[in-house]
Amino acid sequence: MNRNKPPVIRNKGARRTTGRPQRGKSPAKPAATNLRAVAATLIAGLLNQQGSLSSALDVVRVPDNDRPWLQALCFEVMRHYPTLQALLTPLLHKPLKERDQDIHALLLIGLCQLRVMRIAEHAAINETVQAADALKKGWAKGLINAVLRQYQRQQAELEAGLAPAEAAAHPQWLWDAIQQAWPGNADRIIATNNSHPPMTLRVNRQQESRDVYRDRLDHQGIAAEPCAFAPDGLRLRSPVPVDQLPGFYQGDASVQDESAQLAALLLPASPGLRVLDACAAPGGKTGHWLEIEPQLHMTALDVDADRLRRIEENLQRLDFPETTLRCGDLGFPADWWDDQPFDAILLDAPCSGSGVIRRHPDIKLLRKPEAIDALVEEQQTLLRSAWSMLAPGGVLLYCTCSILPQENAEQVARFLHDTPDAREEPIDAAWGIACAHGRQLLPTEEGGDGFYYARLRKVIAG
Repeated sequence: MNRNKPPVIRNKGARRTTGRPQRGKSPAKPAATNLRAVAATLIAGLLNQQGSLSSALDVVRVPDNDRPWLQALCFEVMRHYPTLQALLTPLLHKPLKERDQDIHALLLIGLCQLRVMRIAEHAAINETVQAADALKKGWAKGLINAVLRQYQRQQAELEAGLAPAEAAAHPQWLWDAIQQAWPGNADRIIATNNSHPPMTLRVNRQQESRDVYRDRLDHQGIAAEPCAFAPDGLRLRSPVPVDQLPGFYQGDASVQDESAQLAALLLPASPGLRVLDACAAPGGKTGHWLEIEPQLHMTALDVDADRLRRIEENLQRLDFPETTLRCGDLGFPADWWDDQPFDAILLDAPCSGSGVIRRHPDIKLLRKPEAIDALVEEQQTLLRSAWSMLAPGGVLLYCTCSILPQENAEQVARFLHDTPDAREEPIDAAWGIACAHGRQLLPTEEGGDGFYYARLRKVIAG
């Protein structure tokens, strides 16, 4: 591993908005350890467009035995946020002040407990009311009690008044986009977005076969089934903490969605190839590529120093310490690149995250329709930059965790039109949907996330 990593290179412009969770600042912790108050503080940060749910949960301090319930509560509120907000709006005589977003969040938490989590009414209401004291806002107790009890009385009427997108727990713009892009699959996509994702493992083929590792899981009482398309993948019937997975800390297996496991299978993997994982964090695809061929000359790049450290931790666990890590912006290669072309490049581009909403339900709140156009332009910029670093005859795999055509097939069509030395290599596979360019995987409840792949080769002149 390159221990003399260059300093952090800041973006030469506005901070990038991506479809993946970003590490935000640690949210202020409530004075008391009332879990509903803690959840309200985390959700208030999201309502103020600060950070992401995953980054907030990473840094919040609660007892280990309380963390699963806190996480479940926050995820359910975000998963059903559009519906909960639509139900809450008519119950408030006037909007709460911006400084009281934590009370707004408590009201959403109360509704979620009553409507989604089926917590006993007295506990859902009384404990949520008491959480206002933990937030040092005792004045709000009467408001919270009144709103939640009014919801109980008017639930049928309020539910009947929901618009289709609100009833489906999706923001209107995203509901419209899914209906337009995938009219025959829209209901299934929306249902999957509102479901709980499976826990999927990638077995390290350098250590043992998938069948052998499945037997090890079985001996631990952990039931798993082979993935349909990912040859190293096992889907657990029920999620478990990673410390219960045999050999996890020795690199025998990693947690990675089945659709994401297909990336490394579409890339060249011969000893000595010089390859780049261009937006590498948290390092899952980097690790898989090296598991397939440990003798690659791998460079893993990410713009965020904290996320780069996660790549380093993952590669240390997998025993690939010689990987070169670079902290820099793909759009500004002069700041980090040594001018030696790469034989293969994986560009997992920043995107809307519309294919992984079930894993990151706060996308429903945080992603705005006006951000999509900016993301599309950024993707095109990164494609062109990556292409400039690709050797003649080399392969670039463009992928996103999006299901929106403008980020995927339309993006590749534009690039091919503007790039004379680019040729698409069709992906012949049993998975996904063949598009005008590339293949699209849609999220499925029992299968993988929504992902898009297109493989491009640089034509050798002459």
